[in-house]
Amino acid sequence: MDGQSVRLRDGRTVFVTRLSPSDAEELGEEFAEADRETLYRRFCGPPPKVTPRLLARLTELDFDRRYALVARDKAGKGVAIARYEAMPQPGVAEIAVVVKPAWRRVGLASALVTKLAEAASRHGFGEFTATYLADNRAVADLLDSAGARRVITDGLADAVVRLPPRPSTMD
Repeated sequence: MDGQSVRLRDGRTVFVTRLSPSDAEELGEEFAEADRETLYRRFCGPPPKVTPRLLARLTELDFDRRYALVARDKAGKGVAIARYEAMPQPGVAEIAVVVKPAWRRVGLASALVTKLAEAASRHGFGEFTATYLADNRAVADLLDSAGARRVITDGLADAVVRLPPRPSTMD
């Protein structure tokens, strides 16, 4: 699958493609190099142990019920990943996004979520869910801008975003 260039608010450009099994090694390296706070916020606690099995689970996708995108800088290095995974409820997928600190607050997460929503709509999903630390303002703002409804309990926020039908642009 070909990718797509996305120009960010600060003028930088990323190239967005589907995540693939060939990305497993780089993803493992990113887990090892990521700052503790990023990992803690992404997993709402300690991150899972990185194993070949976990990396295979994260990169071997069907691009229907399990879908992920990677954004790369001009040197080809991954700077963000966004994914959805189908939930047991029909038409509902859980979404997760992680963006390297130097690439935050420039519209990258929003662009990736928009692309995921387009793909999810094409695959029959009508709703995204997300669980995140309630004090994570960046995630709250991102989901609020998408019209999320949220419930906060014991420091965790559970959000639901209805997905409007969107035209096909990347799949």
